[in-house]
Amino acid sequence: MIRQCRRVPHGYPAAYVYAYDPVSGLPYSDKSKVAAGLLQLLPGFLIGLGGIGRLYAGNTSLGVTQIVLTLVGWMSFWCGFVLLFPFVVYFGLWLWFTIDGIVLLAGRSVDGQGRLLR
Repeated sequence: MIRQCRRVPHGYPAAYVYAYDPVSGLPYSDKSKVAAGLLQLLPGFLIGLGGIGRLYAGNTSLGVTQIVLTLVGWMSFWCGFVLLFPFVVYFGLWLWFTIDGIVLLAGRSVDGQGRLLR
């Protein structure tokens, strides 16, 4: 039986290729899906801090946006004892960070270069 060697797709140095996705044939990322999901899920679920998992995965724009919105959510939570709307904002952000962590764990998430997390 003759085995064919897989070629490294253009733009991916051979040193950074860990494994290939059997569906698309593209190389996997060097980042872990479990680590990214837990870094997004646990701080988001426990204290409402989002964006850490996205920063780890290389999605810097989404990660920085979530961290900035975390600060907005915390300020609205602590300053909103009289009004109901700030608690709704904080709850919505908390829900977004929790669901985003679950999506990172269960979905076909990609890193900053568009490679699937391994």
